[in-house]
This record gives sequence, C-alpha cells and structure tokens, in this order.
Amino acid sequence: ELFTMFFNSVTNGGKTTLAEKLKNMLPNCDIISQDDFFKPESEVETDERGYKLYDVLDALYMDEMVTSIRNWMKSPASSGVVTEEPQKTRDNQKNVYILIVEGFLLYNYEPLNKLWNRRYFLTLPYEECKRRRSTRVYQPADTPGYFDGHVWPMYLKYKNELEENASMQVDYLDGTKSQEELLSYVYSDIIKELNKLRE
Repeated sequence: ELFTMFFNSVTNGGKTTLAEKLKNMLPNCDIISQDDFFKPESEVETDERGYKLYDVLDALYMDEMVTSIRNWMKSPASSGVVTEEPQKTRDNQKNVYILIVEGFLLYNYEPLNKLWNRRYFLTLPYEECKRRRSTRVYQPADTPGYFDGHVWPMYLKYKNELEENASMQVDYLDGTKSQEELLSYVYSDIIKELNKLRE
C-alpha cells in the first residue's frame, strides 16, 4: 500500500521541519522536497525590476519532480527508505509505504493532482512570514524589497487561486501554532487515514 501526503507552505512556514519530524515517527516514510528541483540561477527569469522570479513554477524542473514521485511510487522499497522492524509498527501499518512531498508550489501543477492522499497547506500572516524570512540566508541572497516585491505577492496569488478552486481538497494549517501542536494534529490525522486505507 502507498500513502502520499503533500505539504505546501508559504516561505518559512515550517513544512520542512514538520516533514522531517513526521518521517521519524512514521514507518517506511520518505520525503521528496520541491527545493531540490530548482533550476540553476542562470535559467531563472528576471523581471523588469531585476528580481529573480523564483516563486513561480517556471523556476523549477517540475517534470523531473513528478518523475521522481512516480518512480518512488513504482518501487518504494528500493528508494532507500528505512524499513522498520514489523514489531515496531502497528499491525495495520505494516507494508504501507509513506511519501511526504513538501514544497511551496504543489497544488496548481496539474500532473501532481492525481498523486496525493492528503494535502496540507501551512499559512502565516505577513509580519511573521517576513520576520522568519529575514532570519534565513538564501543562495542567491534576497535583494532589497524582494519579499514585498515578489515573494509575498506570488504567495497571495497562489493561495487565492487555491481558495477559488472549489474542487481543491486542502487542509489549511496555522503556521503560527507550535511545532508540537501541528505535529500532533497531522500525525493523528495520518494515522486515521492509514487505518481507513487498511480497512
């Protein structure tokens, strides 16, 4: 059995930390990160203000990402995922392979839409998002005004597109909550889903 969950988040929303913690708690669990599919800087477009347009699908090798997910789904056992000893896992979770896909632009790319069991979206208010972003070092580094000029507007555009799409089944999570609270909620949600899968 395969179970795939997608974590989408505003920049610095906490998705990577959450994904890593879940991986340690769940049997036969693996992570694919959208950040690993960025094009090199030379291939990323620049707008008229001189901003590198990283927060758009064109900045990513999305077809390669889909291929990686599909390859994992074809043979999860050969993906290098750590297989737990059976007695450590609940009986009803044996032989379920779990894939966490985490990124910031996952839900408006059509080829990904058939590959998920659960979708989560971590949100943050503007001030908190900007504060967290300012504490991180990026390669290439954010240019002055980049957050307000590109990052935040693209996030709002993307989130609005999702909210306007009635068929989108997404569980929105408040990224200002503690990691423990978020982890507890998502973990129990996944266990419920896995139990349904095994019924």
